[in-house]
Amino acid sequence: MKILKLIKLNLLLVITLYIFGCSSMNSQILPKNADYQSTDYLIGAGDQLEIFVWRNSDLSTKVIVRPDGRISSPLVDDLLVSGLPATQVAVEIEKALSTYIRDPKVTIMVSGFKGAPGQQIRVIGNASKPMALPFKEGMTLLDVMIEVQGLTEFADGDNAQLVRVTDGNPVQYTIFLDSLIRGGDISKNRAVYPGDTIIIPESWY
Repeated sequence: MKILKLIKLNLLLVITLYIFGCSSMNSQILPKNADYQSTDYLIGAGDQLEIFVWRNSDLSTKVIVRPDGRISSPLVDDLLVSGLPATQVAVEIEKALSTYIRDPKVTIMVSGFKGAPGQQIRVIGNASKPMALPFKEGMTLLDVMIEVQGLTEFADGDNAQLVRVTDGNPVQYTIFLDSLIRGGDISKNRAVYPGDTIIIPESWY
């Protein structure tokens, strides 16, 4: 029974690698685009928010956005903040507090950045430390590789794929991480965008 399960797992792995190999053959080389034009930072689960309520220090506090994307603070219960910029969160808290105090003024500061899921850079496969990273303005492939501590010994870095959603559709690009990191070819560096997914396959050799 165990042997049969092992055969099935190996067959599934071969099929997955074959599909990935075929899809990578149809991908295009990632062009050298300009850096992503910055937009408002969107709050995500795990972010720490400092809430300042003017002239109401007892209502000012620090909270961490829960996994469900909500926060609770004095007089404000279960407010959904994930996916909103800090300025909009301040407005929503002001609306909630206006029931209890007159003309509240709220300022939000964000720290411990995680970011909304749609803005994170995801690295999967043969990175030394695969993870999801918060996007930062001006971020490049080299910055991402530093965060994930480079490639594993068996990574096929020059056949890595970057999946980017463009006009609502995922587009697949080939990126050359071996040449960039191990070969020192800085011309292979490229800007990354919020929501990019980087897939690093294992070498067949």
